[in-house]
Amino acid sequence: MSAQNEAIGDDPILGYRALPGVSDEMLDRDGQIRPVWQNLIDALGHMSEGELHERFARADRYLRDAGVFYRAYGAQGNAERSWPISHVPVLIDGKEWEKVSAGLVQRAELLEKIVADIYSDNTLVKEGILPPALVASNPEFLRPLVGVKPARGHYLHFCSFEIGRGPDGNWWVLTDRTQAPSGAGFALENRVATTRAFSDIYGETHVHRLASFFGAFRDALQAHKRYPDDRIAVLTPGPANETYFEHAYIARYLGFMLLEGEDLAVVNDRVMVRTVAGLKPIGVLWRRLDASYADPLELNQNSHIGTAGMVQALRAGSVTIVNALGSGILETRALLAFTPTICRRLLGEELILPSIATWWCGQKDERQHVAENIKKMVIGPAYSRAPFFDDNGQSVLGEKRAGTKAEIEAWLAAEGNRLVGQEVVTLSTTPAFVNGKLTPRPMSLRVFAARTENGWQIMPGGFARIGSGDDVAAIAMQAGGSAADVWIVSDKPVERQTLLPPEEIFSRNMPGSLPSRAADNLFWLGRYIERAEGALRILRSWHMRFAESADPEQPLLADVTRYMKSIDMDMAKAVPAPLIRNIDSAIYSASNIRDRFSPDGWLALNDLAKTAKRFHEAVQHGDDAAHAMTVLLRKLAGFAGLVHENMYRFTGWRFLSIGRYLERGLHMTRLLGHMSGPDAPDGSLDMLLEIGDSVMTHRRRYNVNTARLTVTDLLALDPLNPRSILFQLNEIRTEVEQLPHPHGTGQMSALERESMRLHSGLAVMTPETMTADIYQKLETEMEKLSDLIGQTYFG
Repeated sequence: MSAQNEAIGDDPILGYRALPGVSDEMLDRDGQIRPVWQNLIDALGHMSEGELHERFARADRYLRDAGVFYRAYGAQGNAERSWPISHVPVLIDGKEWEKVSAGLVQRAELLEKIVADIYSDNTLVKEGILPPALVASNPEFLRPLVGVKPARGHYLHFCSFEIGRGPDGNWWVLTDRTQAPSGAGFALENRVATTRAFSDIYGETHVHRLASFFGAFRDALQAHKRYPDDRIAVLTPGPANETYFEHAYIARYLGFMLLEGEDLAVVNDRVMVRTVAGLKPIGVLWRRLDASYADPLELNQNSHIGTAGMVQALRAGSVTIVNALGSGILETRALLAFTPTICRRLLGEELILPSIATWWCGQKDERQHVAENIKKMVIGPAYSRAPFFDDNGQSVLGEKRAGTKAEIEAWLAAEGNRLVGQEVVTLSTTPAFVNGKLTPRPMSLRVFAARTENGWQIMPGGFARIGSGDDVAAIAMQAGGSAADVWIVSDKPVERQTLLPPEEIFSRNMPGSLPSRAADNLFWLGRYIERAEGALRILRSWHMRFAESADPEQPLLADVTRYMKSIDMDMAKAVPAPLIRNIDSAIYSASNIRDRFSPDGWLALNDLAKTAKRFHEAVQHGDDAAHAMTVLLRKLAGFAGLVHENMYRFTGWRFLSIGRYLERGLHMTRLLGHMSGPDAPDGSLDMLLEIGDSVMTHRRRYNVNTARLTVTDLLALDPLNPRSILFQLNEIRTEVEQLPHPHGTGQMSALERESMRLHSGLAVMTPETMTADIYQKLETEMEKLSDLIGQTYFG
């Protein structure tokens, strides 16, 4: 993915040192256990190793069942990895947190003023407080946004901060994150998983809840809508992004739409989402992609994930973007060197939470200081918050920088504008459960701030990033680090809050319009699932007969093998690779609509895929394969049952169902055309009934042996048989009639006419008139119907 939005695995503190041997978070300056930790430590001390593992397993099971993952990037490609939880939470006293929160509120206000100045009057540069190069040469300074004031006056709405504490108890801000801060959703999941492990301890500890933070932010975004019909959406780069799970989770948790750039269009200076009911206005976009990728027309022309005209919509004031495009400039590492002075200038006060000591090497005196103290420094890029890397991909600690003093000074002089030096600091440690015992590990906190109707609000917690060893470079999850929940503990009971509205103001809101891309994915999810089921039923029947004869050249088996090849189903393996691809395609379609897909459905689909891949490698032709197909059919039926029983009967369900009906109709049409003709091998009709799951029905309905006319009547023309072609066309016609009218003219649409014509044309047929040519024509018309659905709703 080209857009490297703020990633959960980024490590802003490579090169910092951890204090080994003790857990500073747990101990006070006198070496005594802090009171806030006492209850948890006492409880852990009374648990056996077996009980602890059982508790940790509950947390892991929750994360696994919820499908929590992050995407790891490496030489072997991108892969989804389970969320690496550190089960022991980090506890912080509520009174201490009040001081931290005050510092972060001040910092959020300061950042707002800085970005507002940069994109308007630029007084900081005019007065010499901020070097011009840090703005003019900064890749995050977006010139088309100069002079563009946000619709509601604020550039920043949601920020995060990486903070660390030294062994002396003092906190620093390590990094400001304003581009597209991630992790808030993971903090929620961390909280749920940790409380699964320590529900009893959590229940008796006065831990501040997180729901009120998200509720206040959601209400603030609702207030940003200018028009009643405006919608709020989370703008994601897509499923390939590292933190896509969180994008989908947050959208589902807050009730927002999850959109990609291709879902949007700018019409008359308003941002619109393409839905199956036409274009609908978007009033607020919580973007999770880098700003430069948001508009290929005025920003990055190589972006394939943005929306042309987005900047113009901002100029018109018709949309609020969280955070404003261009606010990524605040993540410039060199800016930390000037933050104290800027704070005094803009706020008239000192920073409550200091930044780590930073020197920009674009200035002579600062460059000289870095050169003289190189062994105490970490050298990194000035215009980025990315990790410190040298040419070989290694962190650049000054003490490891080769060269004489003169060579280092020459290097800094030549490259100074793009380098900063930061003091190597010592981070405190927190207890983590390692190899059966509590072990100190280096820690930093990611904390979140949201602008609400009552000003900035700090999440009472966040999550802690825990190193896998004493090396702080291993804090990054890409490097093997883990994440722990953060409990802010009050000395008195805390209010239990929820995002649910009070019962007194109950109202029923109908679901919002379905984006066209989501409808497209639901439609194809239905088709891929049904395609897999159809193949499984054929394969099971084939292997059952092969188990009896062990002769693949038997006329019926050879004929079915030819048919399978005609639909690109290579049978070299008992469980063919194309079957696996169909299931993988279903998973891909589902991954694009994670915000609309239940965790149970996602687990069932992935379980089906894992089982199929296992069978693909191990199962042999014959009886074993027939049994494997039965197992897969049961798993697939479980997934279908979840969808049928649990999915809300609204537009999305209709597209999913139409996809299934259409694919099932095509499957039966092709089979009947191939296997019910006069030249079909002996046993074809019985096999057709078996594939169509209609053997018992045939015996009850017809008092004759299997015959072409009875099989045709049952599998093609019976309106009550859920496997017949006519049944599928009737269901398609019914669902199409319930879809939003694409033109709103009050007249029957082309899709409605075609679905009705197809159904009526087949309904008047008799078994005697159903020939191979009729089946071929019907297959072609159903494929055209699929195309017409796409043209009507997915374009």
